Amino acid sequence: MPVALSKNLRRGPYICGIDAAMDVVSGKWKGLILWELEAHGVRRFAQLRRGLPGVSEKMLTQHLREMEHDGLVHREVYAEVPPRVEYSLTEHGRSLNAALGALGEWGLDRIERERLDTQAAV
Repeated sequence: MPVALSKNLRRGPYICGIDAAMDVVSGKWKGLILWELEAHGVRRFAQLRRGLPGVSEKMLTQHLREMEHDGLVHREVYAEVPPRVEYSLTEHGRSLNAALGALGEWGLDRIERERLDTQAAV
């Protein structure tokens, strides 16, 4: 079954590789979802939501659907009552996380350099 996506998603043409990559990780929460799944492996929706303070249910659902459509996240539904749904990174998602590693290091340097506040991960 196709995943319903936002009507304003861009799908090219792209100016460069960074443009194409940013199309997939755009938005505040996608990078954090990647990080959460990398750090903790398989997560249920409620676990993801707890691990991302401030994310709304609607935004998390939307981003997970887009990331599933882009091949970054695998969604496994178990035929139980109530249904159990688990999310994990695909190989494609893990490779994107690796590519974002340098950006994360840059961000950590910025936090230290500018003495910015941080929030502990849950």
